Amino acid sequence: MKRIIIIIFIAASLLSQAQNPSGKEILERIDKNMASKSTISTSKMVIHGARQTRTIEAKSLGIGDEKYFTEYLAPAREKGTKMLKLENELWIYSPGSDRIIKISGHMLRQSVMGSDLSYEDMMDNAELLEDYDAGVIGSEFIDERDCWIVELQAKTAEVNYQIRKIWVDKARYIPLKEELYAKSGKLLKKTELSDITKIGNRWYPKKIVFKDMLKKGAGTEFIIDEIEFDKEIDDYVFTKASLK
Repeated sequence: MKRIIIIIFIAASLLSQAQNPSGKEILERIDKNMASKSTISTSKMVIHGARQTRTIEAKSLGIGDEKYFTEYLAPAREKGTKMLKLENELWIYSPGSDRIIKISGHMLRQSVMGSDLSYEDMMDNAELLEDYDAGVIGSEFIDERDCWIVELQAKTAEVNYQIRKIWVDKARYIPLKEELYAKSGKLLKKTELSDITKIGNRWYPKKIVFKDMLKKGAGTEFIIDEIEFDKEIDDYVFTKASLK
């Protein structure tokens, strides 16, 4: 009888393992939801600083993870500021000075418009499988949704965050929470994703809250008002000439 129980236990364990996706499979499903040939979106960035809250509106266009163009629409102080990403390079145009500045080196670690996002964060939209190895380390409920807990280890030292933990909705394969760590294990940033919406054949978060754990304030809300996927975009948009 004892032997039969052991066999049943082993069989159940193997069946459970067979039913549970691997970390790699989960990342593939996430990338299928989050990655696209192109995106066109309008959004708001609500920055909850230590002393005040302010809202910045923008329109963004992107091709894969290599080309990205953003124009700030409001408030008046930021209106007309533009950012252009081409692969690993980033430029910003300021209408006040009528100058185009390349952001590189230590400048990439600076805050974008005083938010909880750095320029490095804005640049980091590569598919997860390109930069990380992943393993499932458990499961937990987030907002009544059953989630896998996936730990990501960077493949190279060049990646901004060497360790990441992602809580992934088991049914929709979309992240609901993420923690970003330094190589030392120090928690640097947290994100919470919500307002998960079915857009075409994909699930997508229309609200993301970023919190830099090294800064004061209640974090930065990134709210997508409208978004379209896989639309044709004129190549001219992704040139430095378009910044002016």
